[in-house]
Amino acid sequence: MSTTSPIKKIIIPDLVSHCHFPLRLNTHCESVATASEQWMIGGAKFSERRQRKFLGLKAGLLTAMCYPDCGAEELRVVSDFMNYLFNLDDWSDEFDTEGTRGLRDCVMNVLYHPESYATDSVAGKMAKSFWERLIRKAGPRCQRRFLNAFDMFFQAVAQQSLDRSRGDIPDLESYISLRRDTSGCKPVFVLMEYAAGIDLPDEVADHPMIQDLNEATNDLVTWSNDIFSYNVEQARGDTHNMIAVIMHTQECDLQTAIDSVGKLCEYAIDRFDSSRASLPSWGTEIDEQVESYVLGLQDWIVGSLHWSFETERYFGKIGKEIKRTREVSLAGPVP
Repeated sequence: MSTTSPIKKIIIPDLVSHCHFPLRLNTHCESVATASEQWMIGGAKFSERRQRKFLGLKAGLLTAMCYPDCGAEELRVVSDFMNYLFNLDDWSDEFDTEGTRGLRDCVMNVLYHPESYATDSVAGKMAKSFWERLIRKAGPRCQRRFLNAFDMFFQAVAQQSLDRSRGDIPDLESYISLRRDTSGCKPVFVLMEYAAGIDLPDEVADHPMIQDLNEATNDLVTWSNDIFSYNVEQARGDTHNMIAVIMHTQECDLQTAIDSVGKLCEYAIDRFDSSRASLPSWGTEIDEQVESYVLGLQDWIVGSLHWSFETERYFGKIGKEIKRTREVSLAGPVP
């Protein structure tokens, strides 16, 4: 089955209504978002066209929705990383596999060796900027978990680049495993510890129920993003998308694939609720930290859903209208 379709309009699932969590917003949103945008623009030296596109991203709004309780300093560090992560994703789309690995080596060397590793690359210098501020307050376990998760992101993006160069479309199970890392969710979930001023013990962070909550949240954020970004990605021929994978592997039409992904997203929200209700106790002090962390995952679920219609990354300037109607007109191929 081809991953393209003669269908001209699709209906996206109503995931916002299925999500019963309250949407919250950090009070420092506007000032921090603006400062973080200027940091990114100044450091990345965007062209005028790239700058206009970047400002439509509104990553600072996403950060404020997903980290509503932290202070301005912590929100700024997380916002900087969020802006940086989105641009890493865009930069890596332009690289072949070898270029992606070179990008990884540069960035991770900066993070592992911030005092001794020197680089003139934009990606490296900007990584050093947010990392030096993050490690002032992030606990040692949080730092280690962040580095491991960020490295896994780069490895997965390199595999994605290799699949793209070969024209490979993975099976669904392989895609899900890879997508949980290419999403970038794992390092930003670790940053919830930094934002909340906690440093979970390894036996807690690695507990199967915490990992299940992480995975359910990652799946919701990632799979819903595949729905919201599908129109943009199909127009440029990108098949690293669950909808394209399901169409290819299950030989179904486009709307059926979208509906299937929507059901999986609903299941991910339900799974989060179920896993949260089954959390064990580690004692009062740790339980309070876990509660703060899990609340952060909840904020990520609801925040990412609403932000997807505020950013111009997926629906241009008509996101609010699409949120209301759920109708998306498919774009033609990008030249």
